[in-house]
Amino acid sequence: MKSTIGMFAAAVAAALLLPAGAALAAPTCGLNNGKKATGEPIKVGAVVGQTGPDDFSSSAYAAKAYFACVNANGGINGRPIEYFIEDDQWNPEVAAQVATKLVKDMKVVALVGSGSFVEMGVNAKLYATEDVMSMAAACAVSECFEAKNIVSTNEGPLPSNVGAVQWAVANLGTKNVVCVTPNIPSTGPYACTWIEKFMAKRGLKSSNVYVDPAAPDLNAALLQAVASGADTILAALPAGLGAALLKPAQEQGLRDKYKWIAPTTFYDKNIPAALGDYWADHVYVNIELAPFEETGPDAANWRDVMDTYASPKDRRDTFSQAGFLAAKFFVNAVLKLDPAKIDRKTVTAAIRGIAGEKSDLLCAPYYVGDGDRHMPNHTNRMVQLVKGGFKLVGQCSDVDSAYLDPIRDAEKKLGIAAK
Repeated sequence: MKSTIGMFAAAVAAALLLPAGAALAAPTCGLNNGKKATGEPIKVGAVVGQTGPDDFSSSAYAAKAYFACVNANGGINGRPIEYFIEDDQWNPEVAAQVATKLVKDMKVVALVGSGSFVEMGVNAKLYATEDVMSMAAACAVSECFEAKNIVSTNEGPLPSNVGAVQWAVANLGTKNVVCVTPNIPSTGPYACTWIEKFMAKRGLKSSNVYVDPAAPDLNAALLQAVASGADTILAALPAGLGAALLKPAQEQGLRDKYKWIAPTTFYDKNIPAALGDYWADHVYVNIELAPFEETGPDAANWRDVMDTYASPKDRRDTFSQAGFLAAKFFVNAVLKLDPAKIDRKTVTAAIRGIAGEKSDLLCAPYYVGDGDRHMPNHTNRMVQLVKGGFKLVGQCSDVDSAYLDPIRDAEKKLGIAAK
């Protein structure tokens, strides 16, 4: 039987509605020539955490939709992309098995659109040894950002959570924050440790409450958060777990006793309805990409691609946007290659050569390079939960953290600067 959290994860898989007045347009992808690709397939893979405490697969299903659009529009100079999605089940052993299957057995040329709380930490060494690039889109562990062969279009827990706290300190008067997060060393402690450094630098306080992702007790976590003495509660959790944390808070009438903030996992079109009007105007969420209602070309094309090539049940969330972008940037890179010479070696080189890809979904240019760590996206926005949706309250702002010093050094050398 599915848990309440699992049922919530299924509920948030509903389709994203088009903005008011918007019309469905024909998506544009790859060569955009309207010709079906019929050549030798190019194998590409993804590893996602789909079954487990929450569903982290929307990035891969957006990439799948984009690749379907590319295949219907000439493919990679005539060659279609054959895309394989594997579920790591939030299990490190399974994560290793499915990645090995993709990389060693199926010999994919790259991984694109992966999203997981465990797989990058398990498989970073495999990707480096096999020299295969993973253009992820829903990274949630430190290894994803500290590995030579992994790069992501999403920010991950550190910039998103620190960004939320940074905004709360500046705009809500936060002086003491408690970070409630999964007890996965390279996820929760990784982000919360840098929150501690951010707060300590300003003479402010912070503490942490860790949740067992295998058997989350959100009531106990809430009690610990309350006992911490904090004035601000950061729900640094996946959407399902985050919603489960706020339900007992509502039952106990705690809304007005704290400031409530969250990372981009909370930015889901179904969260407002799931939480109800009680929480309207009282939750602030950091978002790693553009608002869903963004009207720029990539934002509109993302919606059109999903409406045309994805299932109505596929989530339209931040990670879906990120998966769309990862797939687009991958296609842009490999379209420059001789189609007869596309293999893992040429694809890896093409991905590392990506620089200065701009999108209205991002605040700053996307790039890869040949460094030992990658975090091209670290500039974010803030939204406020309101009745029926979200309201933008904070424009593009870079994250103030010494963690990013080596990233910024690399960007200066490439002539790339965040807004």
